[in-house]
Amino acid sequence: MRESGILMPVSSLPGPYGIGCFGAEAVRFVDFLAAAGQTIWQILPLSPTGYGDSPYQSCSAFAGNPYFIDLEALREEGLLTESQLEGADFGTDPCCIDYGALYNSRYRLLRAAYGVWVDGCAGQHGCKTYYPDDYYAFTLANEDWLDDYALYMAIKSEQKMKPWTEWPEEYRLRDPQALARYAADNEEEIGFWKFLQYMFSKQWQKVKAYANSKGIQILGDMPIYVSADSVDAWVGGSLFELDHEGKFSRVAGVPPDYFAVDGQMWGNPLYNWEYHRQTGFAWWIKRVRYATHIYDLVRIDHFRGFDTYWAIPAGSPTAKTGKWENGPGMELFRALENALGKLPIIAEDLGDLCDSVRQLLADSGFPGMKVLQFAFTGGDNEYLPHNHPQNSVVYPGTHDNTTLTDWWENAATAKEKLKAASYLHMTPAVKPTAAQVKAVKTDAARQALIRAALASPSRRAIIPMYDWLGLGAEAHLNTPGRLGGNWAWRAKAGFDTAALAEEIRQECEVSCRAQAPLLAE
Repeated sequence: MRESGILMPVSSLPGPYGIGCFGAEAVRFVDFLAAAGQTIWQILPLSPTGYGDSPYQSCSAFAGNPYFIDLEALREEGLLTESQLEGADFGTDPCCIDYGALYNSRYRLLRAAYGVWVDGCAGQHGCKTYYPDDYYAFTLANEDWLDDYALYMAIKSEQKMKPWTEWPEEYRLRDPQALARYAADNEEEIGFWKFLQYMFSKQWQKVKAYANSKGIQILGDMPIYVSADSVDAWVGGSLFELDHEGKFSRVAGVPPDYFAVDGQMWGNPLYNWEYHRQTGFAWWIKRVRYATHIYDLVRIDHFRGFDTYWAIPAGSPTAKTGKWENGPGMELFRALENALGKLPIIAEDLGDLCDSVRQLLADSGFPGMKVLQFAFTGGDNEYLPHNHPQNSVVYPGTHDNTTLTDWWENAATAKEKLKAASYLHMTPAVKPTAAQVKAVKTDAARQALIRAALASPSRRAIIPMYDWLGLGAEAHLNTPGRLGGNWAWRAKAGFDTAALAEEIRQECEVSCRAQAPLLAE
């Protein structure tokens, strides 16, 4: 079955509170996807944003982003008031996320909601420590990560959000007695962070269930690495490469490539794969089990790192000083499948790939990714549509690429535009002149590239929402290697019109990708 979907981060949904969330706009977007004949909603990681506002530098591999909690739902539950919402500063531009304003306003509101919730539970049951049954069920089901996360965030808040490597020694080195004393003295603060995850989970599972009822699967995103400033790194210890002082000895990144001439210094701690082997990859099994619980399909970012990964000495000025090391390969994926069954994984296999990475992808059976913005550099490029295998997912561009409009107008070279115009028959001539290519309208080029993706042999085609909308550089989600100014785009209210949904449905029907409308119950 051929399928199509739309890439739309939750954060990019419109709404009155500074960032997209799990409220009415999320439900409306599910309805839009169904009307457009789509079967997949691809999102970015739902984890809390970290360094540079990136969802790929999160404080937890398991926690959800509190910013996505729907404040309207909290108001309807009586946990917030209309005046509290009206008095908060969520930024001034409804199409651009102001993370600074969010940090100052959201947590103030969420703490107020928590206080009302705790008092309400106490008033209802006559006991301050009695909470609803579903809260206890959630905390019990997730205690293997939730307890550490809530303790970590409580201490981090007390330490004015400094990295855990700068905390007092007894906390930094996880002295059991010191942590026990802190937990006993700060039950309410620890409870606040658990409450946020409970609310996040309750609201997200409602959205996901609604999407599934409409025949739409959620394609989530799982970064390969954890952040250096994360509860995972704080607790993990032996999971990562450490030096004789217990500090991270090497960090992750990639060598110079299409996106960055100096390579990319991500700074994430590298895994101690030998230790993971000794544990039967228990941490990875727990992580993937959780991911497949909150998503239907999982895109694993930087798949090549399981074959070979770029290891950079900690403290290096650029990523150029790194070297390739061997990852766990199929040993990891066999352990995962033995524990969890067939895995609904999509491999982000982009970048400078060697034969061993291609072999790992083939051995795993996972679909890889094909990106049209990489297809027109010359020769019989593997990203040209006629070279796409069925077992793949095709994109015009990913969240790291600019939009199709901006690519055609600014990013594509003259050579790429000439190749694209010829290959996609945008001009009257098979071998067009520079003048003929220049005469191609941007919207015509955008439409031709989208249609090429939909017509690809790939089983799945994912089109970013901003490409369906024809937006320019203002909607570019992430420029790799740039700190600041990323992850900020939001769609205008009312973007998801019935006319656009019908246009998308018709485009997908031509390529036999549109889902038939579900009959009303």
